[in-house]
Amino acid sequence: MPAAQSTLRTPWMPDPLCPLPEYPRPQLTRPAWINLNGPWDYAIQPLENPAPASYAGKILVPYAVESLLSGVQKPLMPDQKLWYRRVFADPRGELLGPANPDGRILLHFGAVDYECTIWVNGQRIGEHRGGYLPFTFDITAALHENENEIVLSVWDPSDAGMQQRGKQVLKPNGIWYTPISGIWQTVWLEGVPQVSIEALKLTPDLAQACLKVEVKLRGAAQAGLILEAAAFAGGEAAALGSAPAGTALTLTIPTPRPWSPADPFLYDLQVRLVRDGRTVDAVGSYFAMRSFGLAPDARGHLRFTLNGEPLFLYGPLDQGYFPDGLYTPPSEEAMLYDIAYTRRLGFNFIRKHIKVEPLRWYYHCDRLGMIVWQDMPNGGRFAGDVLAILAMLFGYHRNDTRWLSRFGRADEANRAEFRAELAGMVAHLYNSPCIAVWVPFNESWGQFNARETAEWLKQADPTRLVDHVSGWYDQGGPDFQSRHIYFKKLWRPRPDQRAFVMSEFGGFSLQTPGHMWQEDKKFGYRFYETPQALTAAYLALLEDEVLPLIPQGLTAAVYTQTTDVEIEINGFLTYDRKVEKMDAEAVRQAHLKLIAAAQAGGAARG
Repeated sequence: MPAAQSTLRTPWMPDPLCPLPEYPRPQLTRPAWINLNGPWDYAIQPLENPAPASYAGKILVPYAVESLLSGVQKPLMPDQKLWYRRVFADPRGELLGPANPDGRILLHFGAVDYECTIWVNGQRIGEHRGGYLPFTFDITAALHENENEIVLSVWDPSDAGMQQRGKQVLKPNGIWYTPISGIWQTVWLEGVPQVSIEALKLTPDLAQACLKVEVKLRGAAQAGLILEAAAFAGGEAAALGSAPAGTALTLTIPTPRPWSPADPFLYDLQVRLVRDGRTVDAVGSYFAMRSFGLAPDARGHLRFTLNGEPLFLYGPLDQGYFPDGLYTPPSEEAMLYDIAYTRRLGFNFIRKHIKVEPLRWYYHCDRLGMIVWQDMPNGGRFAGDVLAILAMLFGYHRNDTRWLSRFGRADEANRAEFRAELAGMVAHLYNSPCIAVWVPFNESWGQFNARETAEWLKQADPTRLVDHVSGWYDQGGPDFQSRHIYFKKLWRPRPDQRAFVMSEFGGFSLQTPGHMWQEDKKFGYRFYETPQALTAAYLALLEDEVLPLIPQGLTAAVYTQTTDVEIEINGFLTYDRKVEKMDAEAVRQAHLKLIAAAQAGGAARG
């Protein structure tokens, strides 16, 4: 159903003046900031037109223009541009004050899909390409003493282009969903000193009981600066350290408390930039002491390990869509609900499917103890013609990469953009303790050089594992033999030197009239008539097909999926989050039994 015709809503409502008011960057906090979410002016114009002289109305930022909550709910076509305008007061007094007269005002965008240009008071500030990562501009020189104006133009070709776009298509159907265009994460202002801390890179080493702290600085006058870091456990100082700016700092963590789903303990961290005993800049953060790996069991099968101990992972595929906000949740409570519900069902991990969430989503996974497998949003083209599908179905997985490149990754500029955004995603999410696995490619969607990409990932981030291709066209890369099985009985492929994961399966479906995106359309992999029948079939699937694979080496499994998404009706919850489609307590007990059985038997250490 086109977004303009959908009125399906979740139980939550955004604040109409400032939706999502929470601080958007939990691992690099400062007290001085201003949230710019709320009503902005908007206009949709032909691509070649200049900035509009007048605007069509109001759009509620940060909701995509296609969403119900934006107040617009119109598609943005590839031959159009979306324009935004926002007026704001001079922020320098509030964010800098007399103590910091040479400070800078930074304008942050959490995410804008896809290509945008920004002006402040008529001055062109800069451009950005890519729909999933944050970006920042120093707007100090463009500010006026009283009223100030931001103007933003956005172009988004959706699936008419080759850029990273996840499941967004101009004509939604089946597993392909409504596009997301424009601002879809928080916009905010921040005041910083002239020399400031731009980024932290936090690397825990549980075996050596230490945390490596690397700091990237912003600003020119960096001579004579010292970095000081302090870790806190439950409010008590746990470690202190210092080092010259530009060098890594290592904190020794005595008797570290390991992070796990059973005990998601987080340490607080404070980092200061000091010159001649005076604090130049200070930020707050947090970290966890944990390690991810693989180790053989008594039968020689590789098992996923957390903190050196085997842990069977079971969790849902999670798309991160909402019927009213699309990519953007109506509120923090709505965002938290999905994670908490997943935990309530007894799952211990989530596969975040082809979307990069706002940083607060990962923060909640960190504090609730939810392990995450993080997908890279796909671009390019779907390699899914008849010959390709037959090759996949009959087990010919290690196709020549030249076969795949003709489906949208033959262009080197397009490949380079993918690599740059993959590197950006890894850097952006590196500090999130919950992330255990990177997934650069899903099936054949824009896949190219998958093995080489995974090997690069292993070097870029040796603290995590890699599922180089979830599903089709296995190139033999690290760390998993990863399969998607929907239409036949679950089975174990011929073992190799990697760990075996069922990275998608299930998709059992139930219609729930009154809670569906479109009442006369449905998509799923197997359909049931009642919640009782759906629950019984799901429990039988776990007992008869998943459990027997654990002694054969299965170390993780991903069921499709957390919620219904548009006409795909195979969730544990309806798309509006108002109906549980299975018996939640029976499902929880089955999940706990499955994980416990794996821990007691199939996952025993060798």
